[in-house]
Amino acid sequence: MKPARTATAQRPRSATVLVAIGASAGGPSALAEVLGGLPAGFAAAVVVIQHVDEQFSAGLAEWLDQHCALPVRLARDGELPLPGSVLVAGTNDHLVMSAGGCLLYTPEPKEAVYRPSVDAFFESASRHWPGAVVGVLLTGMGRDGARGLRALREGGHHTIAQDEASSAVYGMPKAAALLDAAVEILPLDGIAPRLARTCAARA
Repeated sequence: MKPARTATAQRPRSATVLVAIGASAGGPSALAEVLGGLPAGFAAAVVVIQHVDEQFSAGLAEWLDQHCALPVRLARDGELPLPGSVLVAGTNDHLVMSAGGCLLYTPEPKEAVYRPSVDAFFESASRHWPGAVVGVLLTGMGRDGARGLRALREGGHHTIAQDEASSAVYGMPKAAALLDAAVEILPLDGIAPRLARTCAARA
């Protein structure tokens, strides 16, 4: 694998690590396993982009909350991700990060087939989150998230893609592997322990 390029020296850093997770087909159960494996004292902020219609997003967040020691709820427009919480994209617009690390919903890019777009969030996080980011791309159909995961890796952030054997649909993680976007390719049951170690080291 190609070594990740280091982040630009002038980028301001905060102590808060952001874990950005993207998923599609097969994602809810994969998310439940990953989030359920994170300890109650997990110090990073977590944002989840799951391809799901907004009429089901609240139910998804409530269901994930039952499987996770961390509080899980829908992301609100204009809020800042905080350590020890999980925010889930909740509308048919894209969830992106603005300057300063605040979350915003936007219809752009209108041409994106999958909504909310994992690429849109990953790419915005690589530009605007002031601290370290760990990008995770889970099971899903298509290619959404692969380009964004590569942007995170090229920005010096740690990136993880789910392996083929544990993926319900090996589309999005495969696309990331083909782009050499993932620093690590891990089985589903290895992702939460890796996140715990990586975030503890980067906090």
